[in-house]
Amino acid sequence: MSKKDKIIILYFKEKMPAIEISKRLNVVQSYITKVIKQDSRYSIEKKRRKDENKIKQRNFNKENMRKVRKEKAATNEILQMQHIQASCELSGRKTINKRAFRNWNASIYEYYKKTKEYRVKKDFKDQVSYATPKKIKWD
Repeated sequence: MSKKDKIIILYFKEKMPAIEISKRLNVVQSYITKVIKQDSRYSIEKKRRKDENKIKQRNFNKENMRKVRKEKAATNEILQMQHIQASCELSGRKTINKRAFRNWNASIYEYYKKTKEYRVKKDFKDQVSYATPKKIKWD
């Protein structure tokens, strides 16, 4: 059996791509393409493979979008639960206690062990409003 016959069989019957055929037979890919193009079945096979790849790509995109949507849904669910929790904590009264305020604004406070209190960080002292508690006792 000649190399041309092997190439034809591998491409049309075993549905191998030209790159794999070139690796298997140790032949340059351009030679394989040249041999395949001379066959009358080439245009039909090329169209079939192209359509098959479109379907594979479409399915891959669908699965990827499902995955992304699931991740977003999980994130949205967490955010929604946090929002509900915040609403419950904040809607009880017109004002919130200092501890709740500290919990909601934890990044602007630092803890001092000696006095057992939270104080506004030096970086934020000039940026916080007068209504913000500067010290919060924590027993």
